[in-house]
Amino acid sequence: MSVTIKDIAKLANVSHTTVSRALNNSPLIKEKTKKKILDIANQLNYIPDYHAKNLVMQKSHTIGLFFTSMGTGTSPSFLVDTIRGVNRIIDVQYNLFVRGIDDYDDFSYINNKRFDGIILMSQSDRDNMFIYNIIEKQIPLVVLNRQVDDDAVMNILSNDKEGAYEAGEYFISSGHKDLAIIEGIQGFKSTQQRRDGFLQSLIDNGITIRQEYIVQGNYDMQSGYEAMCKLLDLPNRPTAVFCSNDDMAIGALNAVFERNLSVPHDISVIGFDDIESAKYTNPSLTTVKRPIEKISMAGVEAILSLINGKENLQKKMFINTELIRRKSVKSL
Repeated sequence: MSVTIKDIAKLANVSHTTVSRALNNSPLIKEKTKKKILDIANQLNYIPDYHAKNLVMQKSHTIGLFFTSMGTGTSPSFLVDTIRGVNRIIDVQYNLFVRGIDDYDDFSYINNKRFDGIILMSQSDRDNMFIYNIIEKQIPLVVLNRQVDDDAVMNILSNDKEGAYEAGEYFISSGHKDLAIIEGIQGFKSTQQRRDGFLQSLIDNGITIRQEYIVQGNYDMQSGYEAMCKLLDLPNRPTAVFCSNDDMAIGALNAVFERNLSVPHDISVIGFDDIESAKYTNPSLTTVKRPIEKISMAGVEAILSLINGKENLQKKMFINTELIRRKSVKSL
């Protein structure tokens, strides 16, 4: 038979309310009394009934980590970096629930009895319905990765546009003028931001934007491979290609090697994200580091503050990208 608070109270000769407060580290209980109660609880191998405690406190001790989709447009490295960042900060008293928004037909399951707070790694405007549903249910919410123009939403993101612009500038400063881009999933904000930043660098430097040098990808290696094949089949192929994420860049590298060509001697490549394997490709991949782990860590700190009732937080937070120069770009 399991030990209860009443058993501890009887042995300690105090009320069960005093025991409950002591176990919850209440400042109302004297340290001597608290120590006595905790010692008895340890001796009896007391295990708290967290389910009952949650019902009393009206808390679930669960934080939801949601993605636009777990299957489409979310690379394994992106998923791992996000969860790793969250896990570095999240308190052990909280359970982490990970899911894709597209798994739900409706959002009735998502309510403030199941979740104390929600972190959304948002990749598309399609997430807005989910966001406003969470706001309506008054569940603390932090949106990562995509700018949401609503003052009610705590928003943490990287400056993807500036990062892609810097990639274009690096190509141009290395002497390249025939510049191509392999884009991400159509409709994703990250796709638009990286495209806009890269093309703006061309415009600012008087480089002609050629439509055949803009090829659609899908944020996976296969689409990067296929897109690079299209670029290599052009009569006048580009000398440099910016890939909107590293997975596509790795696929693009393989397409080049398959044609018995060399990176960077025949064609230069820059990726985006700086996934772990980027430094181990051959050649090592020059890429824009997007600090997903840092963004996720900041997201957890923000959601815990909101759960604990702190409302005066900075509503928008930008974490800078960084161009990581390796060996996949040739200076002409």
